[in-house]
Amino acid sequence: MTSATTPITVSLAGEIIDGTHHLTQRVYYEDTDFSGAVYHARYLHFMERARTDYLRCLGVAQSTLFETSDEGLAFMVHRMEIDFKAPARMDDVVSVVTRTEKAGGAKMILQQEIRRADQLLIAAKVVIAVVNRNGRPRRLPDDLARQFLT
Repeated sequence: MTSATTPITVSLAGEIIDGTHHLTQRVYYEDTDFSGAVYHARYLHFMERARTDYLRCLGVAQSTLFETSDEGLAFMVHRMEIDFKAPARMDDVVSVVTRTEKAGGAKMILQQEIRRADQLLIAAKVVIAVVNRNGRPRRLPDDLARQFLT
């Protein structure tokens, strides 16, 4: 038996709504520990994907920044504070929400949450260092900082 279905069109990179990036992810078996809950380190993967896709949605190509700027420009996690509120489980569909709190100088501060529907699972504050090709601190160009704050 066959049935006609309408495909759902969703951007793989998520979407920005009112200055906040939303990325939907499904929890797979490989993300879980023996109890069926998401292993704590896997949340870092979800948040990294969301930060990368946030940049993509802003029109920022990280490889281009690194290669075309005089001294190069890259982003590195400097510090992360994470509150684990509740576990996600296999087959859950979660939303990784990212917003910029600060962008300027040689750092950015991002707030990230992982939610299952309306339930907050993870809350994180991520301090991102802006560095040059050699890993040394450099200023975030003003035009790029503005992109993060719109």
